[in-house]
Amino acid sequence: MADRDRVLSRLIELGIALSAERDHNRLTERILVEAKSLANADGGTLYLLSEDGRSLHFDIVRNDTLKIAMGGTTGVSIPFPPLPLYDPATGAGNRANVATYVALTGESIVIRDAYTEKGFDFSGTRRFDAGTGYRSRSFLTLPLRNTAREVIGVLQLINARNSEGHVVPFGDAIRPMVEALASQAAVAIDNQKLLQGQRDLLDSFITVLARAIDAKSPYTGGHCERVPVLAEMLAKAACDATSGPFADFSLDADQWYELHLAGWLHDCGKVTTPEYVVDKATKLETTYDRIHEVRTRFEVLRRDAEIAMLRASLDGTLSREEAEARFAARCAELDEQFALVARLNVGAERADPGDIQRLAAIGAQTFIRTFDRTLGLSWEEKQRLSEAERTPAPAVETLLQDRDDHYVGIYNRGEVYNLSVERGTLTAEERQVINDHIVVTQDMLSQMPFPRKMQRVPDIAGNHHEKIDGSGYPRGLRGEDMGVTEKMMAVADVFEALTAADRPYKTPKKISECLRILQSMVESGHLDRDVFELFLKAGVYRDYAQRFLHPDQMDDHACTTFLPRS
Repeated sequence: MADRDRVLSRLIELGIALSAERDHNRLTERILVEAKSLANADGGTLYLLSEDGRSLHFDIVRNDTLKIAMGGTTGVSIPFPPLPLYDPATGAGNRANVATYVALTGESIVIRDAYTEKGFDFSGTRRFDAGTGYRSRSFLTLPLRNTAREVIGVLQLINARNSEGHVVPFGDAIRPMVEALASQAAVAIDNQKLLQGQRDLLDSFITVLARAIDAKSPYTGGHCERVPVLAEMLAKAACDATSGPFADFSLDADQWYELHLAGWLHDCGKVTTPEYVVDKATKLETTYDRIHEVRTRFEVLRRDAEIAMLRASLDGTLSREEAEARFAARCAELDEQFALVARLNVGAERADPGDIQRLAAIGAQTFIRTFDRTLGLSWEEKQRLSEAERTPAPAVETLLQDRDDHYVGIYNRGEVYNLSVERGTLTAEERQVINDHIVVTQDMLSQMPFPRKMQRVPDIAGNHHEKIDGSGYPRGLRGEDMGVTEKMMAVADVFEALTAADRPYKTPKKISECLRILQSMVESGHLDRDVFELFLKAGVYRDYAQRFLHPDQMDDHACTTFLPRS
């Protein structure tokens, strides 16, 4: 009675332990080891049903006498092929093998002696024994059933031993105990599979979303995939540090997954950002580059000048030589003016205030429109036209135009207004739309019911545009308000953007230039100094470069050159 109570108590303890175990290898290994201990068996095998339900795969194999330990936490792979449950030719169930029989029927089978057993084919067992000198005798083979009573695997124990170490049949008293353990084990394995399935499903949704965002823009393709890799490389370097500010830094399994999710989701708000804003490579670009329209108007002015030359020559207002000279001067003037407009449109460098003033004068030049402006417009476009803009042809129009119909929602698409942008290609409202992606990211993630151990995913993902000095957005957090992984995400986001070679609007920068920019951002209080130094000293930038960058970007400048002075 005392032994029975001890076994029952042990089963309860095992049930609690198995339900708490999250690592698959440790879980299945413990199931087999505890079953062997409970039945005092010399060996055993735990099989799991394949995903397609057509075979049993060896998951754990143990044998004390032969000192065999394969699968589980051993790292030793199992060389045995899966056991087919059905004949590939006829489709008939494989009931000759005791393990596959149990998987097909759900029955528990006790074999007193494999060598005298007539109901099953133990030829494979005999071959194994012949090759190893072992003697397989007694077998206890049990199904692993989940809560839906579906067989998800098979537990097989070999050679029960008595108190003197002799091999004996598995006793009737021990069978229900092992069956109870098998039942607990099946539920634990199935729960673990369900949890892993949920995690895999979540991961797949996140991956699909991130890749959809990358696919929206040829300029940022791959960004959502590379940033989490770089952030995790930084985190690993911090975990490996044995001295300095990260000597005590560590992440448990939940925190690693939290960082993984945050990395993939850090730009999820961009799903709402218009592509033509994110991809705006020139100042006049919307869904296409309107510099072509402006160039056509310059062509009109050139033709007007040519017509004026011919008319002056014909009516005698000017001599032919004077008319041609005036036309040549006008053409040179238009060429120079268009070159200025085109240069401003590219926005490769900061716009000179003098050029902006000249732009207004250039844009004020006029030509005659001879076609009705309202023809071919959608109803919505017509509604945006002012009464002055509905003037019937012929009408005078300026070379560069800021019209009422250029106001579309929050956007001002006026030509002079956009060409006058001082730095880059984005207007103030377009830059705000892009910056708002992080607000959308935080809003989207705040709606997701993350488990308690992953509550910081929205912060890690949504704070990568915050700055150490508090000048970042959208919340204006300072360094002391941010966690280490948030600071790592910020460095990863900036470095990936600087080194990306898949953005047509810029030439990929060399590593030394990127590190110099990061250093300046550290010095100006934008990025965390400790994380940047770790990035350099641990060689994270070099490992990332070897994996993702073009060889032409990898120059030989020593990273110590960029270490901030203390």
